[in-house]
Amino acid sequence: MAKYSYVAKSLDGIEKKGVIEAENIRDIARLLRQEGYVLVQVESEGAKKRGIFKIELPSFSVGLKDKIFFSKNLQVMIASSLSLPRAIAILSAQTKNKKFARALTRIKDEITKGTNFSEALRLYPDIFSDFFCSMAKVGEETGTLDKVLMISTSQMEKTYELQSKIKGAMIYPAVILTTMIGIGIMMLVYVVPQLAATFNDLKVELPLTTKIVIAIGQLLLRYLYLMPLILLALVAAVSAVLKTKRGKKAYDGAVLKLPIIAPIIRNVNAAYTVRNLSSLIASGVSLPRALEITAGTLGNTNYKAALMEIKERVKKGEKFSESLQRYEKIYPATVIQMIAVGEETGETSNILGKLADFYEAEVTEATKNLASVIEPVLMLVIGGLVGFFAVSMIQPLYSMVNTIQ
Repeated sequence: MAKYSYVAKSLDGIEKKGVIEAENIRDIARLLRQEGYVLVQVESEGAKKRGIFKIELPSFSVGLKDKIFFSKNLQVMIASSLSLPRAIAILSAQTKNKKFARALTRIKDEITKGTNFSEALRLYPDIFSDFFCSMAKVGEETGTLDKVLMISTSQMEKTYELQSKIKGAMIYPAVILTTMIGIGIMMLVYVVPQLAATFNDLKVELPLTTKIVIAIGQLLLRYLYLMPLILLALVAAVSAVLKTKRGKKAYDGAVLKLPIIAPIIRNVNAAYTVRNLSSLIASGVSLPRALEITAGTLGNTNYKAALMEIKERVKKGEKFSESLQRYEKIYPATVIQMIAVGEETGETSNILGKLADFYEAEVTEATKNLASVIEPVLMLVIGGLVGFFAVSMIQPLYSMVNTIQ
């Protein structure tokens, strides 16, 4: 067990300092929580004696995990009757993200001056989404901020879990492709020039494929030092194109036509749509406003445009399910049918929540099988490239042997 010096605060704002022996920081937080305190700062006594200090890198963004931690703990503090400014001040001291800490401090100051919580959150649109701000506003107006925060936390946790599974599924293909590209570049830069010199000395007549491979190798060898700059320029160009409306629309339309990826994209967007709508409607947000907010949370322009069009039709009196039928190419038929059932029974929010669970499970299953689906495709691509390279390099050798004979 190690010794730690700590600073903690009670829900009444009383500060407590001291030294405690524990296995790790998690145990310290648990022990203090049992005493009614929240851990604010902790440091190893051993590190202090050795003069060790931590270097904290500047934070340029606030991750979803930070926001989940904030929402979850804020809900607990408000439910415990702690004032909103004091709760935010405690959470500001707890967060390790400097950008988030500064934002929370300003939000606390604005609330102290009389600004509404939801309005203070909107000062940082890059941190707090329109979804979270709208949920906070509903909580303020209905006096159920703690319950609304619980719903928001649950929604963010589901989103984080879904994103983690998708990213995890893409690691294997990314590693294989990166390795393949790296080995290919090494072969073209180090092996091909040596073979090319041998062929040149022996004055062997080279086939077209061999000439192409040698030309690529010589090009890479000559401009290898420019490769990082070329890659950066390529990434910047692609990013610039995707930021334009036309480029983003073309990309979003293309991914919905890819054989393996398209079904996952549809299920992910269906899950995000019904999950967000369920949370917003359950919190008392009107359907047109909920559709508008949900549209802002989706990344694919096809889904954004669809929800905004549906919002206008719903405002004119058309049923949600009837409006959604116009977009059966991007939304599964199950979603449309179940929403129609929800409208008939008055259980739209509950049915949307169950639909979200279903499609999140579908995405989980699809991502589990993604590696096994992509693996044969990768093997075929790698095999084809290796075969092309081998034939291109071996064919001149056979010609040389035949000439000698």
